Amino acid sequence: MKKVTSRSEAETMAIAKEYAGSVNPGDVICLQGNLGAGKTQFVRGFVEGFEISADLVSSPTFTIINEYEGATPVYHFDCYRLEHYSEALEIGAEEYFYDDGVCIVEWPERILEILPKEKKLITIQSTGKEEREIIFH
Repeated sequence: MKKVTSRSEAETMAIAKEYAGSVNPGDVICLQGNLGAGKTQFVRGFVEGFEISADLVSSPTFTIINEYEGATPVYHFDCYRLEHYSEALEIGAEEYFYDDGVCIVEWPERILEILPKEKKLITIQSTGKEEREIIFH
């Protein structure tokens, strides 16, 4: 486990961009944290690590999955609105986990039943107005 402190949105993005360099195609990254903890900001930096514009990233709350195309595609899930993991199955979410892209999942606890056993977990906690603790498990 590794803990990193971020003191700004830009710093969160920089931490995520650096972390993206350690990720391989096929990896599934699970982001845990409360509303407003900075998960989507982390994703913005993460996709920059794959040479994809952070401007494309928004919280996909209403679409559940956003696809960002690059040399390695990044699939961004926001499972906040899902009531049951079967809803994710209905939209084909499980297929993304075994693709050649990288999946980054917000609110993974809503679909634990279908997530691969091999996954990476990151927890983001607000510790102040702008400060965040990012824990890489």
